[in-house]
Amino acid sequence: MIICSCILHLELPYVQSLKGRRSVTNSMKEKLKAFNVSVMDISGEYAKEADIAFVFLSPNALKATQYREKIEQMLERNFSEYHFELEYEEI
Repeated sequence: MIICSCILHLELPYVQSLKGRRSVTNSMKEKLKAFNVSVMDISGEYAKEADIAFVFLSPNALKATQYREKIEQMLERNFSEYHFELEYEEI
């Protein structure tokens, strides 16, 4: 069993307030929940950056990689206006 822990770092250049950032992060969290992952917003106080952590289980490393890539494709398709970087660790 593989545990895949991911942190999604976002740059939000068009967001002007914490309320705007929360709107974006809540939308992303809802989309991520469709993948049956545990999701948490771990952002700081700066409105133009956000961090979202999520974790999921997989039976093996190959399936974990495929699932993570599927999530990345969804993020690129639905949130292409934001620059993001996905950092992950498989245990």
